[in-house]
Amino acid sequence: MDDGLALDLRLPSPIDEIEDERSHRAGVRVLLKRDDLIQPEVSGNKWRKLKYNIEAARRRGARTLLTFGGAYSNHIIATAVVGARLGFETIGVIRGEEHVPLNPHLQFAVSRGMRLSYLDRSTYREKTSAAVIDALREGFGDFYLIPEGGSNAEAVRGCAELAAEIDPSVDVVFCAVGTGGTLAGLAGGMGADQSVIGVPVLKGGGFLEDDIVRLQEQVYGERAGSWRLVLDYHFGGYAKRPPELDAFIDDFQQRHGLRLDWVYEAKMMFAMFDLIERDEFPRGTTIVAVISGSGGVPGA
Repeated sequence: MDDGLALDLRLPSPIDEIEDERSHRAGVRVLLKRDDLIQPEVSGNKWRKLKYNIEAARRRGARTLLTFGGAYSNHIIATAVVGARLGFETIGVIRGEEHVPLNPHLQFAVSRGMRLSYLDRSTYREKTSAAVIDALREGFGDFYLIPEGGSNAEAVRGCAELAAEIDPSVDVVFCAVGTGGTLAGLAGGMGADQSVIGVPVLKGGGFLEDDIVRLQEQVYGERAGSWRLVLDYHFGGYAKRPPELDAFIDDFQQRHGLRLDWVYEAKMMFAMFDLIERDEFPRGTTIVAVISGSGGVPGA
């Protein structure tokens, strides 16, 4: 099966340069890596993370994909869509109690054939334990397990392919960070003279550095590439949306005609422009910002 044809993938994703007075004053060139345009329902890093997990599931003869996520998880949506298109049953294990009617994210996943199950928050925190996984296998039978957010060694390999689509002349790449898989693969695939800056979207995201290193060690045997996290742009925590962030989103749309996802990309882009205006980058620097299009229900 040609997964690219089955999913109508647009790869490599396009790169667009933007003209902005803030970067112009600093002598910095800014380009957007439009991974949000890969596929209408499975955009950006979601497909890159799933690609090699799908291959691994096939090698094991699995017919069912099981994964975890919150009630507004875009990874849940992506897994449901990919499963439906590529011939897998899908199960989404959702954090917290069931609420009916379903919110638009979960309703969309169900419309693509996903079965939903729920874990209370204390059990969900133990979702990687053998006891919880064994209980899920007793309830659902055999399945291929994809972790929350899709971040594992297979995801790192998929996200490394993103780096191959970025010109060697680029100096710095920005990406939003949720679980760390995208940055782990992106940084691992970049050239020796290139660096990656990750912007965690949750408060207290310093722990993600260890998570990213562990992911890279699984694939590369060690910490790979030149990368760092900037921790001060979470705007109060995951999915927090203060007026300052909304104002930035509105301004960016007015300037460039693109509505940024407020959970991930808006925080990343705010961080990038703030660092540019603080003269963090020498004149002549070329920056690529990865736009994964992580927010919202497809078609909504």
